[in-house]
Amino acid sequence: MAMEFIPIGTILALVTNQVVKTAQAAKDILIEKESFKVLSQHLFDIEPVLKELQLQKLNDSQAARSALETLQSDVKKASNLVDKYKNRARFYLLLRCRHIVNEVQQVTRDIGRSLAAISLANTEVLAGISNQVHKLQNEMQRVQLEASHSQLQIVDKLNQGLIDQKLNQGFANDMLEEIARAVGVPVEPSQISRELRSFKREKEEAANRKEKAEELFLEQVIELLSRADAARDYEEVEKQYYQRLQVVERYNPREEYITPLNAFLCKITRTVMIDPVSLCTGTTCERAAVEAWFDCGEITDPETGEVLEDRTLRPNLPLRQSIEEWRELNYCLRIRACNAKLLSGDGLLIEQGLSHMQNLLRENSINKDWISIGGLTDDVIQILGHFHSEDVKRKILVALKDIVEGHCRNKEKVANSEGWDQILSCLAGVESISKAAVELLFELLQDRSGWNICALRKLSEQGSSIPSLVSLLNGIDQDSAVCADKILNQLFEIDEENLLHAAKAGWYKPLVDQIVQGPESLRVSMLKPLVSMEIVDSDLEILGREGIVPPLLEMVASGNIESKDVSLTALVKLSACHANRQLIAAADGIPLIIKQIFSQQRRTFLTGKCCEILESLSSNGDGLGFFVNQDGDEVDLEPTITYLLTFHIPNPSINIRKPALRALLAICQLDASLVKAAVLTSKGLSIVLPLLDEADSEIRELAIQILFLFSHHGPEGLVEYLLKPKRLECLVGFLEKDHKPDVQMAAAGLLANLPKSEVGLTKKLVELEGINALINILRGENTTMDAKENALSALFRFTDPTNIKSQRLVVEQGAYVLLINLLTTGSVTAKARAAALIGDLSTSTPKLVVVFPKSPFCCCPCFVRRRPNLCPCHGGICSVKTTFCLVEANALPELVQLLKSQVHVMALEAVQALSTLVQPGCPNRGAIVLHDADAVKPVLEILNWGSDLLKEEALGFLEKVFVSREMVEHYGSVTRLMLDSFVGRSIHENGRLGRKAATVLARLERSSRMSSSLLPGLFGSGAL
Repeated sequence: MAMEFIPIGTILALVTNQVVKTAQAAKDILIEKESFKVLSQHLFDIEPVLKELQLQKLNDSQAARSALETLQSDVKKASNLVDKYKNRARFYLLLRCRHIVNEVQQVTRDIGRSLAAISLANTEVLAGISNQVHKLQNEMQRVQLEASHSQLQIVDKLNQGLIDQKLNQGFANDMLEEIARAVGVPVEPSQISRELRSFKREKEEAANRKEKAEELFLEQVIELLSRADAARDYEEVEKQYYQRLQVVERYNPREEYITPLNAFLCKITRTVMIDPVSLCTGTTCERAAVEAWFDCGEITDPETGEVLEDRTLRPNLPLRQSIEEWRELNYCLRIRACNAKLLSGDGLLIEQGLSHMQNLLRENSINKDWISIGGLTDDVIQILGHFHSEDVKRKILVALKDIVEGHCRNKEKVANSEGWDQILSCLAGVESISKAAVELLFELLQDRSGWNICALRKLSEQGSSIPSLVSLLNGIDQDSAVCADKILNQLFEIDEENLLHAAKAGWYKPLVDQIVQGPESLRVSMLKPLVSMEIVDSDLEILGREGIVPPLLEMVASGNIESKDVSLTALVKLSACHANRQLIAAADGIPLIIKQIFSQQRRTFLTGKCCEILESLSSNGDGLGFFVNQDGDEVDLEPTITYLLTFHIPNPSINIRKPALRALLAICQLDASLVKAAVLTSKGLSIVLPLLDEADSEIRELAIQILFLFSHHGPEGLVEYLLKPKRLECLVGFLEKDHKPDVQMAAAGLLANLPKSEVGLTKKLVELEGINALINILRGENTTMDAKENALSALFRFTDPTNIKSQRLVVEQGAYVLLINLLTTGSVTAKARAAALIGDLSTSTPKLVVVFPKSPFCCCPCFVRRRPNLCPCHGGICSVKTTFCLVEANALPELVQLLKSQVHVMALEAVQALSTLVQPGCPNRGAIVLHDADAVKPVLEILNWGSDLLKEEALGFLEKVFVSREMVEHYGSVTRLMLDSFVGRSIHENGRLGRKAATVLARLERSSRMSSSLLPGLFGSGAL
């Protein structure tokens, strides 16, 4: 029916209904939803305008009718547009997004212009809503629609890839995944296959419409996307491989290449074509080559030279398919050849097979499937496990990475094979192998969505790989380190236990970061395993440097019991490192630890750990340096010592007594004033003494060490306590603990500090073989020098010249040889004490020497010296065991050596020991012996360098020696010169020393006035 015969009101009603239906349909379009949504909203906005026209009875003029007919036509176009894109393949719609938006924009503007014409024809009717209509028509005519930026990026990326001929599987996987996500299609093979079938129908429809450009474009896209993993029908791929393989089996096993047919070669380049196209003359060339031919200005057929009337390029699909079949047959031949090389067992052939396999992978992504189907993946995995060539292993790892890259099925196959373990073992190989292994592992852990959680969990369950990854992290190859770092961080997210595995391997930062940043529950869960690890000092320092100390102190201050327990345990371990002790002190940790000890709600195990920390802070000679607050002010430790002593009264748990005793011992070793406070103020002796009776050996050993420190301050009651039954037996037992050097040293030191006047104590020690225990300390090869020094001091109790019996016991048990040995091998203190002990023994020699009957020549030194059986010093029969003679013991040279060392304490004891050789009754013998041993000269030198006390002792020595006129003759002139200036200088500085020097000068003067020597020339004319 002609429109002019239809009432205008009916036309208006039809148009209104059509507008509403189109608006409703437009809002349901999925692709370019925003553009269709704008069209839909504008159509809905037109509906009230049309209804207003119906209510007001619009003019039935030719203009109104024409405008309404135009609107109807434009709405019809919009409806057709909606229908056109409503049920199309979603991949196709995405690729056409830019064109679709332009179409929607144009139809919206057309409808806007039609609405303007209706408004113009019905000005009076629409007067009430003229502003609304005017605004709507302007918006529609000026509408600007744009495709989604993300969708345009995908389309542009795809187009560029096609231009660049990026046909590899990785690019195909990426594009398919991006397109599928953009249009809401799950990346699953079944869903992707369905969508690709719809997409292929779009290509067929384009061919039916004779739209060659669109057909070619869609064909290229389909070819690319079909290479993606999710687009492959594995059964079809496998079927295709075996079909080709059946053909290949007819060829000689040694044949690796089928020569191409001449028809496969491009007429321009003479190479096998990839995208063959036919010219109007029937000549077939490679598309790129013929396009370049035309670009150079050629207008003829490349083969015949015939001028081309039509330069249209037509894809030669049958030929293209034949070329593909030829290539696939060659792929199968080469796969068969690779397989033979890999199974040969020959390293060179294996390497060739791996190289050829990698070439196959680069040429066509289908070979990733075919290589796996053909068994090559299994072959290389087996070789990896059994072949020992480093170069072959590296190449296998690289080849496996090429096989699995972007290919989910191959990744799954390798990950679930024995190759997985082989790859992990290669992480710990040489640098080139470990680099290839970690890059392969990184690829195996990837899937389309990013990280493959299942593979990560499998790796996490094999915690043995984490040390190797940590090692790579610290290696010199940056690429390997980056891969290892990314893998490790993913493992940490999968399971926090992996943080501990990394820490065990020496990478503590991630664990410390969790402890620093995490909540209390996480901190506790991380610290529990950490404190059970064996951690070397260097790693403890790393932990402190990474910032673990502040959160631990925070947990101690405000955490619950479990939190305090684990954090204190960690601090105990960390405080073994000097650098961490500094960190604890700098973080105001010392007052906090002490506060925990004093806490009224203290738990025994917490207090014990606090004591262990105090012990660490007091050890290794750091003094009181760490016992400061955050301002650097020293912490008052006297209350702490008092409190530590209270843990032993009445009888608390051993779990706290031991650490408390260790802390008390360590603190008391820092400062003598702290020991004095413990002894006097806190009555520490009465608390510690009973601990010697404890059943626990460690408590007894700690007690003896503390008592040794206390004994320096002469506490009352110590001797009385030790004289009680079994006390001294315990003390002597400590002397015999060679395997406990600190205990042995303390026991010997305690014995040395006990008053020498306690005869009963000395007698009891002799009975208990205490002398033998002390001498064994001197004899021990592994005994510490500190223990030997204290043992020497303790021996003074038994070398008192008034008790020759106990001296004899000392000598009979071999002490003399040990003392002389210590004169050369001991410390300064040991040498001095050994010299003093020798001096004590030598003092008794004149009483013990067997004097020969006098002869007429007894006063003549020459006759004394001619009698070999007589001691040249004592004039009688001497021996070490009977008379303790230091000359017979050959101690004289070593004592003289001490004089020459110019060390005050050693020289002082040496002078005193040597002085015992000059006897009042017959000074000449001793003086001559000293002269022969070159002992007088070093003593004179002491007047130049010694302290006042040492100089005084040297002057006493010279006073004795210069009783001998021979010595005066020999050393007198030099001595006078020294003493004249010495007296003048010292008379005002030290009156006693000056008087002593004056006495020696007077001795020299008296001797000079006496007669000359009985044996002139005995010493020659030489002077000092």
